[in-house]
Amino acid sequence: MKIHEYQAKELLKRYGVPIPNGGVVFTSAEARKVAEGLGADVVVIKAQIHAGGRGKGGGVRLARGSAEAEKIAEELLGMQLVTLQTGSEGRKVSRLLVEEGVDIKRELYLGEVLDRVASCPLMMVSTAGGVDIEQVAADKPRLIKRQNVSSELTVDQARSLAEALKPDDDKQCAEAIELIRKLNKLFWENDVSLLEINPLVVTRNGRLLALDAKINFDDSALFRQKHLANLRDLAEEEPLEIEASKHSLKYIKLDGTIGCMVNGAGLAMATMDIIKLAGGEAANFLDVGGGANADQIRNAFKILLSDENVKAVFINIFGGILRCDVLAEGVINAVRDLDVAMPVVIRMEGTNVKKGREMLQASGLNFTTVDTMAQAADRVVGLAQTH
Repeated sequence: MKIHEYQAKELLKRYGVPIPNGGVVFTSAEARKVAEGLGADVVVIKAQIHAGGRGKGGGVRLARGSAEAEKIAEELLGMQLVTLQTGSEGRKVSRLLVEEGVDIKRELYLGEVLDRVASCPLMMVSTAGGVDIEQVAADKPRLIKRQNVSSELTVDQARSLAEALKPDDDKQCAEAIELIRKLNKLFWENDVSLLEINPLVVTRNGRLLALDAKINFDDSALFRQKHLANLRDLAEEEPLEIEASKHSLKYIKLDGTIGCMVNGAGLAMATMDIIKLAGGEAANFLDVGGGANADQIRNAFKILLSDENVKAVFINIFGGILRCDVLAEGVINAVRDLDVAMPVVIRMEGTNVKKGREMLQASGLNFTTVDTMAQAADRVVGLAQTH
């Protein structure tokens, strides 16, 4: 689950992480009022959408005085903000963050993510803040300090990370150590999957401030993080993704014409890759999970068919916990109930695969069953192009 920058900063503040003074607004009049209250010579107006690159897209503006803040807010509210992460359709701006301007001396980077190889979180710091960390990793990897951490981040670990930020003096180093430990505490206590402070700035008077913040949470842990539920902004999510979440399905809409139904994220990625190699484009990432039942499969089909761009469906299942005969039953019932007319290509292997294939063949429905992923990809791409 993603949240807005202003929500992330409110959470940071609760953990004692320093942030600029400011507030969220929903109207231009509110923007003027907040700007007046800040009393700063310069205020920053920041569009709040679930996407990065807002500054490059024109969604971050500087205002001198409350009148100009009101004018800029009026221009930003309601606009379709297009960034590299939104796609060409952009995202509608419905709220803004108005903050005091900051006199910046240096821009740093601090982040924490899940390291799936090491099976624990990984903290990263860099003196190259304010730019894409992926580009820094590619061009100048030596500028990134990495440290796998546990819930009990030691002072020595925090000091090692803090010193990599090249603090100006011992006082700033001590502040960085404390800030790093607070962020790790926040990460663990809230089941965070990604936390980024970019940039973490050093001001001219030596203060450390989280100038921007991005926090994502582990959806699977939300049942024990009920205080986070009201942070979800459904307007920032695809309607089909919201519908999928109601049925414990993982769905992400893409731009292609081939609807994909798989079980397991790794298989989903491989399926999208092989469709691409066959000359097609996936319309979605849809993971029904290892324990899907017939009802979930039916709902998955409904979601796939709700995308008007889908011209053919590729079902790619490895039957382990989800048996192939259960899959076949769910697919047959869904195709009949929903009166599916488009081509459906099925490749399955695993538990009860023989029985599952027999059920599909005996159904009398127009399924295409194949033995390998390559065969399935070639077939579904061809059918999507002619349907």
